[in-house]
Amino acid sequence: MAEKQESQAVSSAQAIRSERDRFVALAFCWADVLIELDADEKVIFAGGPWGPLIGRDAGALTGLALGDLIAEQDRSLVHELLGLARKKGRIENAAVRLQGARGATQPLSFSGYRLDELGVHYFLAFRIGSPGRVGSSDTPVVRDTESGLYDAESFSSVVAERARSGEGLDEHDQMTLIALPDYEDLQGRMDTDAQQALLNTMGVYLKANSVDGDTAARIGDDRFGLVHEADLDLDELQQKIGEFTKEADPTGQGITVEAATVEVDLDTASDEDLANGLVYAINQFRSAEGSDFSVEQLSTNLSSLVSQAANSVKAFKKVVADAEFEVALQPIIDVLTGQVHHYEALVRFNPADGEQSPYEQIVFAEETGLIQEFDLAMVHKVVEWLNGTPRNSTTSVAVNVSGHSVASLDYISGLHDLLTENLWLRGKLLFEITESARMTDLAAANQFIQKLRGEGFPVCLDDFGAGAANFQYLSTMEVDVVKLDGSAVRNAQEARKGKAFLKSLVGLCRDLGVETIAEMVDDEKGLKFIRECGVQYVQGYLFGKPNKDIKTFEKLRLPSLFPQWRG
Repeated sequence: MAEKQESQAVSSAQAIRSERDRFVALAFCWADVLIELDADEKVIFAGGPWGPLIGRDAGALTGLALGDLIAEQDRSLVHELLGLARKKGRIENAAVRLQGARGATQPLSFSGYRLDELGVHYFLAFRIGSPGRVGSSDTPVVRDTESGLYDAESFSSVVAERARSGEGLDEHDQMTLIALPDYEDLQGRMDTDAQQALLNTMGVYLKANSVDGDTAARIGDDRFGLVHEADLDLDELQQKIGEFTKEADPTGQGITVEAATVEVDLDTASDEDLANGLVYAINQFRSAEGSDFSVEQLSTNLSSLVSQAANSVKAFKKVVADAEFEVALQPIIDVLTGQVHHYEALVRFNPADGEQSPYEQIVFAEETGLIQEFDLAMVHKVVEWLNGTPRNSTTSVAVNVSGHSVASLDYISGLHDLLTENLWLRGKLLFEITESARMTDLAAANQFIQKLRGEGFPVCLDDFGAGAANFQYLSTMEVDVVKLDGSAVRNAQEARKGKAFLKSLVGLCRDLGVETIAEMVDDEKGLKFIRECGVQYVQGYLFGKPNKDIKTFEKLRLPSLFPQWRG
């Protein structure tokens, strides 16, 4: 028996040495110095030129505790990193400082992993220089390039998926949202390297404390979130983040850290409704500004916000499923002849309220992931309306498609089936892409657009001119029409160089073979201005407010506005 145990011990030792040799061979391709720790976090092997870094050679490190090698201000972080390794099995691209003979070294890149099969061993590798920005376009989720955390939309997707699968918030897991109200001021006091090091440290720390070691996000420049176990000490979490900001701040003062935790009664909503409610809460947290935003207030109201959103989701889904909305139409007019080119279909959720804007409901649908269902229902509603017009009618209608829906496989599949079953729609239906800022994969969006155009359905890009990204859209995607944002048109009328800017924009579109529409033209002065800028079509209250009966627009075509119009 003794011989067998001895043989097993020798075999285990050989396996550990073999694993160490493999680690050394691979790690030296990336790292400058290496260490191996036992279960007590003491050094049992070290390799590489440690002397120039800390004043002690590799051979002198055996038996020392890891804490003896780490700068005092980073010891708590390294402790959290090892906790991350215990959860996830590895540590990736962290930044830590060593304790040298003259004090703390400059930050080093730090990675490693934990091996349990042969007893607990940690293999750690350090590389001179701060970690670079992280994130990969090959991953199915999008990460913030500075912190390595999920971005807001990916975090929303992860949280929603957990909720839908029954792994959402319960007695074991919670979601906490974190804000750094004075982060902009802190940025002004730090150089670029210090900013990057702080975000990297926070990213690693939040990952270490999140469920599965990777359920954390940077939701905005100064806002973060994570899903964590219910027994996590949130006071300590806030304190640690505050310490990180003090260490990064050249003045040493740091900034305030605020946090709010979601607590929901799972009996009041289905997993699906809860998922949508959580996404809504995350988006509210991301978009709230100024006096509208208070983490203290959010902490009080967050749970009720989730519950209210879940109930609103249920109600909105019923509206969509039962098609409990109407379509109002507004004409797009040729600026020279006054003839209707086509109509834009606009939703009215409460027809009894007349002109009430659907803006809030549409934003809600986008923030809760329901916009794809609504967009498809809207197309069906417009097709139903067109089906009631004579087949030889020249009337055509533009239906809106959110930038969210462009990336939805369910929407694309449903739309394709509808168009394939109704070939008579060619020449009668256009598509107007709204909220184009939501499109992150422009190549995929262009593929969607070209498929529609190839099947005989023109595509318009809405809200053009409201941001510099629009020029990237024009260079990446081929469309038939762009609609000039109403606020941009109005601003151009007021600005000294506004007309020159708008004329140049219209000229660029003309050179690309793209037609232009100006929206929100409500008076004759605006009509005259966009004519002078060379815009081809116009839309606005000057020609009538949205109405479900297009006959109401016939009497609004005033000959005085269009000298060439012959009625």
